Amino acid sequence: MRDEGAATLELHPPAAVPTHRRVRRGLSTPGNWAQLVRFAVVGGSGVVVNLAVYAALVAGASVDYRLAATVAFLIAVANNFTWNRLWTFRARNGHAGFQAARFLVVSVGAFLLNLAVLELLVAVVGVGKVPAQAMAIATATPANFLGNKLWSFRGHGGGTRR
Repeated sequence: MRDEGAATLELHPPAAVPTHRRVRRGLSTPGNWAQLVRFAVVGGSGVVVNLAVYAALVAGASVDYRLAATVAFLIAVANNFTWNRLWTFRARNGHAGFQAARFLVVSVGAFLLNLAVLELLVAVVGVGKVPAQAMAIATATPANFLGNKLWSFRGHGGGTRR
């Protein structure tokens, strides 16, 4: 005898569940909040790495701020991938190269958003380069988390549980 709840799940795959219900379910799952906190801690370490490298290159080495942002991004993304894979999403069983490729795609997308906001803040608004970089990072963070949770590490501890 089949459980009626199981039959409902078979008739309504996750893609058929309305978005607002999936969002509500995701928001009510404590593990997702704990994962977000871990992501924020890793992201905080990435911000420190990013800003330290960026400031050293801009102020200490007189590197153009766009090039400095790119170098800082590459160093911070390596730091963040390692910690997110091992700690945030606990995705040690997945293929590291596959995860890294997806992580890089998501990170590059977030970086392009970051770079656009940085250019807008520095060139148009006139915000200082280091504060503008901090604001640009904050702007790109939500997209970065969702992309990594739902795609980069999905099925290896990072995606939503069914």
